[in-house]
Amino acid sequence: MTGSRFTELNQRVRFMMFTVFQVVPGALPDARDEVVEDVQTYFEEVAESGVAIRGIYDVAGLRGDADFMIWTHADTVEGLQAAYSGFRRCRLGRACTTVWSAAALHRPAEFNRSHIAAYVADEEPGQFVCVYPFNRSLEWYLLPDAERRRQLAEHGRAARAYPDVRANTVSSFGLSDYEWILAFEAPDPTRIVDMMRDLRATDARRHVRLETPFFSGPRTGLDALVARLP
Repeated sequence: MTGSRFTELNQRVRFMMFTVFQVVPGALPDARDEVVEDVQTYFEEVAESGVAIRGIYDVAGLRGDADFMIWTHADTVEGLQAAYSGFRRCRLGRACTTVWSAAALHRPAEFNRSHIAAYVADEEPGQFVCVYPFNRSLEWYLLPDAERRRQLAEHGRAARAYPDVRANTVSSFGLSDYEWILAFEAPDPTRIVDMMRDLRATDARRHVRLETPFFSGPRTGLDALVARLP
């Protein structure tokens, strides 16, 4: 990627939202073709409004309190809010309760401007995703710039062994209870598990204040998801 392309992407304003849902057991009919058709029609309307759906993810079993997660992104947070509210009016949305939702905004990385979120760079979505909020220690932002740079560089070197794991580290200051929303995309969960373990052994780990809840699961098609729901 060229320097001008990095500059272009860093100047791009792009919000994202993750929303996690739980289906009320028995709320959906046994025959679900109309449910799928209703949501598909709505998703087409959402796309026409400028909101992109990066993926729908099956989190059932990996969480005891949730069934699926939707990842959307758009130029405005109002667009994401409208898409969320509209989904809740769909037949599937009306059968669900919201477990967790958070929005974030792409901003240039503090020290490494080539670190671009995968969704902002329009990379192909990964087959498996791991999403979680993240807050640094209170001391982190008071450290000298050189020390923060050193620790983040070490953290980045530890991740180089996992080029197939694509990162989305996105600012959520003031948009939620969190400072950052992180989403790692990979071809399979083993890569994320191994990378997350290796990243524990870096100095930056000392400055983690919060990094839960985790929402992880494979990217799935709408038909397959709806067929599996209780």
